[in-house]
Amino acid sequence: MARRVLLTGATGFVGRHLTADLLRAGYTVRAATRRPVTLPADVEQVVVGDLDRPIDWRAALAGVDAVVHAAGIAHAGPGIAEERYHRINTLATVALAEAAGLERRFVFISSIRAQTGPTAARVLTENDPLQPEDAYGRSKRAAEEALAQRGGAWAALRPVLVYGEGVGGNMGALLRLARLPLPLPLKSLTGRRSLLAVETLAGAVRHMLELPEAPRRAFIVADPEPVTVGEIVAALRQGLGRAPGLIAVPEGLLRSLCVLAGKSDAFARLAGSLAVDAAALRQSGFVPEVQTLPQLRRLSAATFARQIRE
Repeated sequence: MARRVLLTGATGFVGRHLTADLLRAGYTVRAATRRPVTLPADVEQVVVGDLDRPIDWRAALAGVDAVVHAAGIAHAGPGIAEERYHRINTLATVALAEAAGLERRFVFISSIRAQTGPTAARVLTENDPLQPEDAYGRSKRAAEEALAQRGGAWAALRPVLVYGEGVGGNMGALLRLARLPLPLPLKSLTGRRSLLAVETLAGAVRHMLELPEAPRRAFIVADPEPVTVGEIVAALRQGLGRAPGLIAVPEGLLRSLCVLAGKSDAFARLAGSLAVDAAALRQSGFVPEVQTLPQLRRLSAATFARQIRE
């Protein structure tokens, strides 16, 4: 079993949680960073530079048993060229895998967006065709395909929307929305989304490292049950000791108001479904222990308490 791990992306939201989880589990962690940064005292740091440029990985890989590749460029805005996503998310992943060789365990943090757009009409599994709808998703799909083609001891994880302490992005926006002292017209929205506790993602990474044989495939990773946006906001508000504060507005009316306000994309993110079934990962022996709504309540309470202290 791999005990000494090279981790990329250690300074990001997911990477910080992966670092802490691996250390608690007794792993030795070496973090590959773009520039010198402050890391936990028991994490070795090796500065490799930007993934956008060729990197000599030999020093970073010396003496490690496995690689967890969590670095990359995510949804950085409409001004990012597709070729930049390809260089960082695809070519840099392949280059690191090539440098790691065929024997080291290589765990790639991909994304559910490698196989779908922001919404899906049915519950997705790994058996569904890979149909990404943006440059980010296409770059992740291409990286997975390259890993499969080259072979070796690899595995890829396709997380859905990840939440946990320190989260930003869409989940951070929902946390801020829940803090508003106003009723919200979300009760009638029926779209269901799978979420993923960052603690579960970290456990899935360790599971990939500890399997006796590398699975050489991709796995969807998600909490057990999808939830509606109303249930998400209600849980976040309950974590603050407040009532859900949701009101029922017909979905069609809410959609029309959002279109008039130029917020049709925001409505799609709130109302659309993106539910998955992570049965393949469960069948490999990994059973998530976290339930979404109780964990969201804990997250909200912890985030508010931290902000009060700060």
